[in-house]
Amino acid sequence: MADRKPFLLRVDRELLDAVQRWANDDLRSLNGQIEYLLRDALKRAGRTPRGGAPAPGADAAPSDPTE
Repeated sequence: MADRKPFLLRVDRELLDAVQRWANDDLRSLNGQIEYLLRDALKRAGRTPRGGAPAPGADAAPSDPTE
């Protein structure tokens, strides 16, 4: 597993609560959800770090029943 570095993040309470609800829906910890969102944003922007492990389930897309 990659080396982890703790850091302090100041976030608006309403934003944090919304991310916590989303994490609960996805059965993730709050930290795991934040990491997932950051990795997804990096991937979408084409800025995925080299050697970085992909987020669990990041490649899983909902299936389209019309395909």
